[in-house]
Amino acid sequence: MDYHNFIAGDWQETSQSTENVNPSDISDIVGVAAKGDAADLDVAIDAAYAVAPVWAKSTPQQRFDVLDFIGTELLVRKEELGRLLSREEGKTLPEGIGEVARAGQIFKFFAGEALRQRGDTLASVRPGIDVDIVRYPVGVVGLITPWNFPMAIPAWKTAPALAYGNAVILKPAELVPGCAWALAEIISRSGLPAGVFNLVMARGSVVGPKLINSPKINAISFTGSVPTGRGIAAVCGQQLKKLQLEMGGKNPMVVLDDADLDLAVDACLNGAFFSTGQRCTASSRLIVTEGIHDRFVAALSERMAALKVGAALATATQIGPVVDASQLAQNMNYVEIARQQGGKIMGGERVKADTEGFFMAPALITETTNDMRINREEVFGPVASVVRVKDYDEALAVANDTEFGLSSGICTTSLKYASHFRQNAQAGMVMVNLPTAGVDYHVPFGGTKGSSFGSREQGSYAAEFYTTVKTAYTLP
Repeated sequence: MDYHNFIAGDWQETSQSTENVNPSDISDIVGVAAKGDAADLDVAIDAAYAVAPVWAKSTPQQRFDVLDFIGTELLVRKEELGRLLSREEGKTLPEGIGEVARAGQIFKFFAGEALRQRGDTLASVRPGIDVDIVRYPVGVVGLITPWNFPMAIPAWKTAPALAYGNAVILKPAELVPGCAWALAEIISRSGLPAGVFNLVMARGSVVGPKLINSPKINAISFTGSVPTGRGIAAVCGQQLKKLQLEMGGKNPMVVLDDADLDLAVDACLNGAFFSTGQRCTASSRLIVTEGIHDRFVAALSERMAALKVGAALATATQIGPVVDASQLAQNMNYVEIARQQGGKIMGGERVKADTEGFFMAPALITETTNDMRINREEVFGPVASVVRVKDYDEALAVANDTEFGLSSGICTTSLKYASHFRQNAQAGMVMVNLPTAGVDYHVPFGGTKGSSFGSREQGSYAAEFYTTVKTAYTLP
């Protein structure tokens, strides 16, 4: 299968290409993807810039029809596209199908938002003057998306951008071109005017600087690593360009003595290891009070050891492969660093399967302290560490002792502690008796501190980024 770029309403071939390798079986080439360059991006930028004023004047019904078409097809084809997602990214098939369904639901939600765009009419403090407050599109938006949610994250950026009347240039991660192409192919048949949506598959180092620096790009929404995000922020800050960043996490899950043990183990198992731990909201620090610590570690270790690691499409698989060799090496390196710093390792070894892939057993690291590297730096794999603490107060302090602040969780049967934690956890999202990973598509997503910058993604709060407010005063 050849995956071409979609620019100015046409499928564009490129002089260079790259193979899309299945991480469950490196002999399986999923497809051959376009490898664009700066010239391709120039054409996309010009096309989006030219048509942006046209789409900005489109009616709510036009936007609804386009977005509803995309969402409907994603939902109808969720099994087929979920299989593609699992094959190229490594999620288990149920996870892949679930992600495509979520992408469809996101487009459906923003189809409705296109019909619900509101303004305000206020009385002026001066007599006889009318005041109207209306939202307008930002213009041309550059979207840079990661590999770990290759359908959902492009959806939750593209859908609101289109719903609020913007033109789009999507630059997806190189590891997952198939999902980006599949989404673009559906969009190409949605009735959207040529140039409103553009897909540019290319190396970030080749097209990223031009995308960020172009004066024809009005806003950048980026999800990815902290160093890259900070670099983008520096450039956009100099240009006073609107910016939205979603970056790393080192998410704590607090388990108190009064927690329901089975519920806590389920929440931590899911949050730490499902989706191979390749989620920015993963529970990577398990902060456990001493009264339940030993029972919790024993129960979680037993459940973790029973997880089936294998090919993403295999029926019995619960944990798929790591996305590529580089990520696998990074995961194993962090496990070894934790061992050298005094951590006790359970699991974490390479796993052999029927096919050659990037398989790793989930790792649980006990006897750690919060100042160890394993508890300070994001691993982005099926690796969780346990920090023993005395009581709730120490647990809260350790949970907040991080440069990140995306998601934070607590397992407790105490309304007092649950309420206090919700108010005092330094995170953009707080979970009580639920995994730190796993969020709804119709509510805001984002963090604090080093995890996020700018306004929230998803839900009606997405309007804050994809629109600008105009206040008009009229003397009739």
